[in-house]
Amino acid sequence: MTALPAEAQADEPLIPMPVLTPGALRAAVESLTPSRMPEFVSDLVDATTSAQQIQSFAPLRTFVHTWGVFVAIQRYPSRAARLRHLEETVSAGVEDPTDAIVEIRKIYVDAEADAGL
Repeated sequence: MTALPAEAQADEPLIPMPVLTPGALRAAVESLTPSRMPEFVSDLVDATTSAQQIQSFAPLRTFVHTWGVFVAIQRYPSRAARLRHLEETVSAGVEDPTDAIVEIRKIYVDAEADAGL
């Protein structure tokens, strides 16, 4: 998973959906969005520390869910670009954000299904 296809189609995934483990998600994030690796590592450390402190797997499940959805979105260039555009629309505050928010939620629901969550 170190190199992306040279000319991926916008509606085709750049990589297969990885299994939902920290190692597989790490490889996917590294491949798709290397600039997000520091955040990934920080979140993993925080989740691991929290899990140890409270003696629960809940923080690790949350971590896997969050980053699994992130990967499911990022592996489709068109989906990731659309999400960025919608988020920018909402952040700009120029127009009514209702339709954009509905579409953002749909992107996340689709990504959760894509990730098997």
